[in-house]
Amino acid sequence: MTPEAVPPAVEAPANANRSRLLEGMALCAASRGYADTTVADIVREAGVSKRTFYECFATKAECLIALYEAASHNALKMLGQAIDPAHKWQTQVERALSAYLACMADNPVLMRTLFIEILGLGAEGLAARRRVNQEIAGFMLTVINAGRDGCQRDQPLPAEMAMAIVGGINELILEYIEQERVTALGELVEPAARLVRAVTLAGVAPPSASA
Repeated sequence: MTPEAVPPAVEAPANANRSRLLEGMALCAASRGYADTTVADIVREAGVSKRTFYECFATKAECLIALYEAASHNALKMLGQAIDPAHKWQTQVERALSAYLACMADNPVLMRTLFIEILGLGAEGLAARRRVNQEIAGFMLTVINAGRDGCQRDQPLPAEMAMAIVGGINELILEYIEQERVTALGELVEPAARLVRAVTLAGVAPPSASA
């Protein structure tokens, strides 16, 4: 079984080994939990040596962070594929949220491991989480500030407000993870979309009737 959250291996041997190790980490973390996973477990699943592991990653934690970022980038890819510039940004955001949450709901055990364990890795884990959140916020800014909704914003949505939205949605996701409801993440599309609209429509004036 290859978790959907992990991107396929590429041709270069070093990158192929890295991808196999990420798959091995995903399988181990999903089946026995990160805390009980050892480097020996990961390399056995990946079919590579410990030497190969340490050529790719300095520690088990570094491997988990790489898996977290790979899974997040895969979810971002789903976001991008859900966007249709022909529609207003509100519709685009709702479709993107549906794709993003569905991608995570496809592998509930792995998502629980990633979202919970990444918070336990200290500053390194928090930095990885922030990088991912900044990428999602940047994607959101691109969609919302594209100016295709017929509304005139005094100023573009600031980056810090986009980050606040992402943080709020992440808290909703974490609550569902803690409640063992990852497969029901689709329920969050409507409240998450409502949050996005509430923040982004503040300070936006509708187009003038005389325009």
